[in-house]
Amino acid sequence: MVRNNRTSTVTEFLFSGFPRFEDGSLLFFIPLFIIYIFIVIGNLIVFFAVRMDTRLHNPMYNFISIFSFLEIWYTTATIPKMLSNLICEKKTISITGCLLQMYFFHSLGNSEGLLLTTMAIDRYIAICNPLRYPTIMTPQLCAQLSAGSCIFGFLVLLPEIVWISTLPFCGPNQIHQIFCDFEPVLRLACTDTSMILLEDAIHAAAIIFSVLVIAVSYVRIITVTLRIPSAEGRWKAFSTCASHLGVFLMFYGSVSLMYLRFSTTFPPTLDTVIALMFAVLAPFFNPIIYSLRNKDMKIAIKKLLRLQKVFNAPAS
Repeated sequence: MVRNNRTSTVTEFLFSGFPRFEDGSLLFFIPLFIIYIFIVIGNLIVFFAVRMDTRLHNPMYNFISIFSFLEIWYTTATIPKMLSNLICEKKTISITGCLLQMYFFHSLGNSEGLLLTTMAIDRYIAICNPLRYPTIMTPQLCAQLSAGSCIFGFLVLLPEIVWISTLPFCGPNQIHQIFCDFEPVLRLACTDTSMILLEDAIHAAAIIFSVLVIAVSYVRIITVTLRIPSAEGRWKAFSTCASHLGVFLMFYGSVSLMYLRFSTTFPPTLDTVIALMFAVLAPFFNPIIYSLRNKDMKIAIKKLLRLQKVFNAPAS
C-alpha cells in the first residue's frame, strides 16, 4: 500500500493507548510504578545473589544472572515512558526517541530470547549428557555464549532500525499502542508499507525457531528424566528445569500472541493487555519464579540480605 504524501512532516508520534488523567490514569500509574520498582529491585537481588555466592558460579546460574540484568533494562526501555504518559497531558514521543525505544526494547528482548535458548541447551547437556557436561560447558564457552547472545541480539536489529529511520512520516501520527513497536510505526509511513509483511515473517521465523529449539530440548529432557529409576533423582532433574520452563512459557507465550498473529487483528484493549503481558507482567514474575522455585537461590538471597543488614548496621 502506498500513502499519498501530505504537506506536513511528522516530528513526533502521539500514543493513543493511554487513558486521560481526568479518566483515572493515576489509578494505573501507582500499580505500574510499584511493579517497575519491584522488577528492578527483584532482578538486582537475583543478579547480585548469584555473583556474590561462589556456590552458584556455574553456567546455569550465570545465565540466570545475565537474564535478570537484561530484564532491568528491557523494562526500563518502555515502563518509564509509560509512567510519564499516564500523568502527562501530552502523550508524545519524538521520532528519534521512538526509534531508540524500539531498538533497545527489541534488542534486549532478542538477547533474552537467545539466552533462554542457550539455557535450554545447557539444561539438555547437563541432564542428557551429565558426564561430558563439565568438559562441554566450560566457563570460557559459557562467557562466549552469554556475550554472543547479547551482541547478536543488538546487531541483528540495526539494519531494520536504520531502514525505518529513512522512511518519510507525514501524518497521521497516532500510535495505537502503549509503546513504539514495528507494526504500528510502519503503518504511519507515507510510503510503500508492504514491507510490514516481510518484517512480520522475519520476526515470526525467529520466534518459531527459538521455540522449536527449546521445545525439542525439553522433550528430550523429560524423556531422559522419566527413565531415572529413583523418584528423588527424577524430582531433582525436574526441579532444576522448572523455573526456566516457567519463564520460557511466560516470555514466549505472550510474545507469540503479539507477533504470531499475522493478519489477525485484535481489539485495542486486548492489544494493550497482550503488550502489558510481555513488557511488564513477564519481567515482574521472573524474579519470583527464580527465587521461590530454587532452594540454592533462596539461600543465596538470604545471605545477600543478611550481608546488606551488616553493612547498614550502625557502628558500635
